[in-house]
Amino acid sequence: MAKMKSPPINDFFSHDGRIRADGLDVHDMYLMQVKTQNESKRPWDYHKKISTIPAAEAFSPETPGACKI
Repeated sequence: MAKMKSPPINDFFSHDGRIRADGLDVHDMYLMQVKTQNESKRPWDYHKKISTIPAAEAFSPETPGACKI
């Protein structure tokens, strides 16, 4: 497990993600929008990225009870 937690995770799902002590894979999340038929130019061209949500904002804090919500 220590080996898995040391390097950043870079795969199809997570770019520069990391595994926290509690085992959660924390990585940036993306707000996507489905393209209109006119916007889609090639096969599998269905989404456009609207914004990036940093990992620190996308996941709950590691400390239990730290989330103000």
